[in-house]
Amino acid sequence: MRRGFNRTERIADLIQKALARILLEEMDDTRFRFVTITAVNVSKDISYAKVYVTLLLEDLEKIKLIIQALNRAANKMRYHLAQDVDLRIVPELKFVYDESTTQGFTISQLINAAAKQSGIDEDDIETPNESDKK
Repeated sequence: MRRGFNRTERIADLIQKALARILLEEMDDTRFRFVTITAVNVSKDISYAKVYVTLLLEDLEKIKLIIQALNRAANKMRYHLAQDVDLRIVPELKFVYDESTTQGFTISQLINAAAKQSGIDEDDIETPNESDKK
């Protein structure tokens, strides 16, 4: 019988939580305070982990610089991760910018602008979560 989470998903969740703490508490670079880890994908053999991050910035050049800094600091974070997480193999970390949050915000702004042009009040637009409550 199959369980709800497979092993790589559980490890990815564990790594995501540990890295969030490491970014805030262990790393000296203040730019990492703008980073939010949105997801972690771990390879089947747990040797590689792709860490998806989003940033509270709009400047694309600054975002690229922070992603490069994260990838340069990946070995140091991997060391701290090995101290925090009880795994036989600690995966190599690769940080990737997750554009989904930015795209969602842009789409939301476009919907609000279209609603304003057509005379619909923003409060009248139901989100999927609101319709579930009714």
